[in-house]
Amino acid sequence: MLETFFIMIIDFHTHIFPRAIRENRQDYFTGESAFKLLYQPAKSKLSGADEIVRVMDEQGVDISVVFGFPWKNPKTFKMHNDYIIDAVSRFPGRLVGFGCFDIASETAVNEAQRCIEGGLKGIGELAFYETEIDEKCLNSLAPIMRLCLDRDLPVLIHTNEVVGHQYPGKAPNRLEQIYEMAKRFSENKLVLAHWGGGIFLFSLLKKEVKEVLKNVFFDTAASPYLYDPEIFAVACKMIGSKKILLGSDYPLLKPQRYFKELDIAGVSGADRAAICGSNAKKLLKL
Repeated sequence: MLETFFIMIIDFHTHIFPRAIRENRQDYFTGESAFKLLYQPAKSKLSGADEIVRVMDEQGVDISVVFGFPWKNPKTFKMHNDYIIDAVSRFPGRLVGFGCFDIASETAVNEAQRCIEGGLKGIGELAFYETEIDEKCLNSLAPIMRLCLDRDLPVLIHTNEVVGHQYPGKAPNRLEQIYEMAKRFSENKLVLAHWGGGIFLFSLLKKEVKEVLKNVFFDTAASPYLYDPEIFAVACKMIGSKKILLGSDYPLLKPQRYFKELDIAGVSGADRAAICGSNAKKLLKL
C-alpha cells in the first residue's frame, strides 16, 4: 500500500524590506558596504511583505520565515526589525519573523531581546560577509546564542562553500571556522544557510562530528545557483532528510525552482515532506 503525505510548505529563508529601503536603496549604501555589494546591482531584487504573500500563493507556499539584513547602523536594523514584527502581525499564520542585526553592534543583544519580546521566533540571518568567522565573531555571538538557548529558539547563520566561483556575498569563512562555531554552540538549534558550506559531508566521520552537528540544520538557500540537484539526494542519504530545511532565498529565487530540483533528484514521500515543511514546523513549534 502506497503512503500518501500531506506536505505543508514552509520556506525557511526569505528576505523582505521596508518600502523606504525598497524605493531608495542608494540612501542606505553609506557605511553599509555589504548591503551595497549585494544590492547595488539593479538586478538585485527587494521585496516587501505584501509581495511575498502574493508569491507564496502563486507558488503554493503555506508559511515563509522572513528576515531583514545584518545592518551595521542600529537605527536601520531597528527600523527593519520593526517592519518584520509588523509584517508578521499583518499576516498571521503566513509569515514567521526572525530578528536580524550586526552582531558586532553594542546593542545587538538588546535588539535580540527586543525582537523576541516582539514576537519573533528566532534570530537570523546573521552574516559575516566581510570577515572570517574568527574568535572575535564567536565571542560576539555567544550572548545571543545564550539568549536563544534559554528560550529554545533557532539561530540562522550565513555560511557558504569555501571553494569554487566567486560571487557577491560569498564570505571568507573557512570550513574549520564553520565547524568551530557549531562545536562552540552545539546545544543551540543552529540553522546553517546555503547547505552549511558543505560541512555536512563530514558527517561520515566516525568520531565527534555527528555529536557536534546534532542540533544543526541545513537550509537550501541559493542551491540551484551553487549545486547540482543531486545534492538533495546525497544530503538525505548522508545526514537524513530531517536535518534539511527548504529555503529559497526569495526574492533571489522562487520556491518552484527548488521543487523542480527535488523532482530531478528523485526526492519524494516522507523525505520531501520533511524537507519542505515538517522539519520547519517542528523547529518553529507551529
